[in-house]
Amino acid sequence: MKKLLTTAATLAVLASPALATDIIVIAHGQANDPFWSVVKNGAAKAGEDTGANVDFRSPETFDMVKMSQLIDAAVNQEPDGIVVSIPDADALGPSIQRAVEAGIPVISMNSGSDVAHDLGALLHVGQSEYDAGKAAGAKLAEMGGTKGICVNQEVGNVSLDQRCEGFAEGFGHEVTVIPTMNDPAEVESKVRAALDSDPDVDTVLGLGASLVGEPAVAAVAALGREDVLVASFDLSAGFLQDVADGKAAFAIDQQQFLQGYLPVSFLALHAQFGLMPGGDVASGPNLVTEDAAAQVIELSAQGIR
Repeated sequence: MKKLLTTAATLAVLASPALATDIIVIAHGQANDPFWSVVKNGAAKAGEDTGANVDFRSPETFDMVKMSQLIDAAVNQEPDGIVVSIPDADALGPSIQRAVEAGIPVISMNSGSDVAHDLGALLHVGQSEYDAGKAAGAKLAEMGGTKGICVNQEVGNVSLDQRCEGFAEGFGHEVTVIPTMNDPAEVESKVRAALDSDPDVDTVLGLGASLVGEPAVAAVAALGREDVLVASFDLSAGFLQDVADGKAAFAIDQQQFLQGYLPVSFLALHAQFGLMPGGDVASGPNLVTEDAAAQVIELSAQGIR
């Protein structure tokens, strides 16, 4: 009888669903930025594919105090893993280290590749922002650019600063950084003013496709400056159409869907089987030029690219 009870208990355990894996994703991206909706889509898809419970959180504005509070709150919930972007290591470092000290596996994504391991993250999924900016600058110089502006819509984000610095290095010519708010109307106005005040500016690099790239193309069109090269980090259906139509030079794709998908998948596998890749994962950069843009537009509209 005892053997039958033991066998029944074993079968009950084997038949019961596995304990759910809880993973919290904390991103710095602002609520009105379409870029981060793609990251969120990737994290949600990974949750579906692995059976993990995924909670995606971000501050309403670019606010490092609020973001550190979100990380602290996540630590208190004792999840099976935390995914975090690191746009400001000084501000977020103590909270991330608190998670690591609590024994919670942490993977960083998008920003912070240069500091992630020092803070205790297991690995980073993203691109080297400086190197991506450098590649963009070199390509724009090759295409004939001689004087540029780099439009930064999120001042204080170290990763965006690195993009502009890399752009200046790769471009090899004079570059001025134009700070703006996260507002396409303001971006268009400031780009138009910069081009209007200095006819020698013939190159514009945006750091976000929908918030900067698209309004930059609109500013160039309004001035009739067909000589101006416009490129942008990241993708949007509208900016990709501009590239396909020859109105913009190229987009720089860091495949942010993977930045949401892969860390959640890795942490779920780690919780279930103790598995973890042995190094960082480079999700970009990839330059999307005119010949490839049309193929990517539909996927961008679907929130995947």
